[in-house]
Amino acid sequence: MTTKTPSKLANLQRTWQDETLSPLLKRFSERRERFTTSSDEIDVRPLYTPANWPGDPEPEVQEMYLAQLGFPGEYPFTRGVQPNMYRGRFWTMRQYAGFGSAEESNARYHYLIQRGQTGLSVAFDLPTQIGYDADHDLALGEVGKVGVSISSLQDMRALLHGIPLGKVSISMTINAPAAVLLAMVIAVAKEQGVPPSALRGTIQNDILKEYIARGTYIYPPQASMRLITDIFRYCTAELPKWNTISISGYHIREAGSTAVQEVAFTLANAIEYVQQAVNAGLDVDAFADQISFFFNAHNNFLEEVAKFRAARRLWAKIMRDRFGAKNPNSWRLRFHTQTGGSTLTAQQPDNNIVRVTVQALAAVLGGTQSLHTNSRDEALALPTEKAVEIALRTQQILAHESGVADVVDPLGGSYYIEWLTDEIERQATAYIQRIDTLGGALSAVEEGFIQREIQDAAYRAQRDVEKSDQIVVGVNKFQTEEAAVQDILRVDAQVQAAQIAALAQLRSSRDQAQVDAMRQRIADAARTPDAPLMPLFVEAVAQNVTLGEICDTLRGVFGEYMPGNWI
Repeated sequence: MTTKTPSKLANLQRTWQDETLSPLLKRFSERRERFTTSSDEIDVRPLYTPANWPGDPEPEVQEMYLAQLGFPGEYPFTRGVQPNMYRGRFWTMRQYAGFGSAEESNARYHYLIQRGQTGLSVAFDLPTQIGYDADHDLALGEVGKVGVSISSLQDMRALLHGIPLGKVSISMTINAPAAVLLAMVIAVAKEQGVPPSALRGTIQNDILKEYIARGTYIYPPQASMRLITDIFRYCTAELPKWNTISISGYHIREAGSTAVQEVAFTLANAIEYVQQAVNAGLDVDAFADQISFFFNAHNNFLEEVAKFRAARRLWAKIMRDRFGAKNPNSWRLRFHTQTGGSTLTAQQPDNNIVRVTVQALAAVLGGTQSLHTNSRDEALALPTEKAVEIALRTQQILAHESGVADVVDPLGGSYYIEWLTDEIERQATAYIQRIDTLGGALSAVEEGFIQREIQDAAYRAQRDVEKSDQIVVGVNKFQTEEAAVQDILRVDAQVQAAQIAALAQLRSSRDQAQVDAMRQRIADAARTPDAPLMPLFVEAVAQNVTLGEICDTLRGVFGEYMPGNWI
């Protein structure tokens, strides 16, 4: 009897298991000693490839597999950034939350942590997002409405009360004033006895997509890019576990882009950030592994799975081949996912639970590192506690009951998934090449190219809904008569008055001469090219200089951005 010679792929899979997977398992045990299906007698391996099929795969199949897919935890990371993915630990379960006062939002965070949430995700109100204190004239009527109001260190202290910052990661959806909010977190951590080097979390810090799709910008692009590279430099030295940027395709998709555009424009923005940092003298391998991404999950289930896989592979190629990054950690695209807010409907809101489940499953099968699931009532208002609990339970059921987390990249090898992954990568690459010819993402934004592409895609999608070429259940088909939803969250109007009173008390009790001197130091540094700003922000917030005061100081130097006419 002759012994069968293992195929090249089988040998390489064994090498991967010995040299990549096994060392990881020696350091970190898996969730269970044995993974099986519900039949119990069927054992589930960590990974399946064509080498696990009966017979030898054709040589062309093996070569294509190795070039396009490879093994999880290895270039090109198509099948995941960790060798065993969720067999080691589940994705971080975050529920984006924040409303009213810091105290109210803090209570919601503790509510979610008690129910199994594993990371915080902070939503800020509009005044905070554009660098105004709660007592500014332009803040009137908006304080605490779409997120929590944070004007000073005392607010951040209340927001994070009882949250162990050395153990819980903090994600903050904040962009133009991201450096100031990060400085506040650092100050609160120090008060807790947690050194900055131990902090884990993310600031969104993605200003390009604000110019493209969202609008919460403050400063002109070049000044904004300086702040971002300053954060890169500071966190590389002081906060090595912190994600310095979360480059967001989420808001690009919410503005109406296609899945391909979401990948292309997000990665084009990422290329711009990396290039700006390299131009500022930073070593790409010194900061690249602190870059993270933020994607949307929409309803076309298989397209979304393929989208995540394509983005991961394309980013690995960009970092290795375009920027010459040498460290494999620099090639990894790590991302947070939020289910699609724009897909939620005010009609028949219970249907949104089903939509969110489909989208969340796509994110998990696509290999996300953390996940927010929207609540059923978010097309109507900020979510109630009950709705948030259902959204969190959706993730927990996927994790603990569905079995999809027991094997790496379960859909890998599907003819359709692999073709679609390749096609999304091809079309996204073509977009990136076109943006390169325009001079990069910053130039493409300034010329309005990206904005126009998204507007055209949004128009086509809305036209399809209105013509019923695209069915939205409960909206343009299967409508029913229904009573208005009564149980929705309303923010107390007294939040603004309380915030204004607290700020007045703070301003009257602090050393104003010290505040004025601190603001002058920030202004002087802002006028000096390449002068570090982040250390000054850390010092300033500890002296009770407010968010609005720091941002106004920078406004006085940088000016404010006024969008051009792109249409």
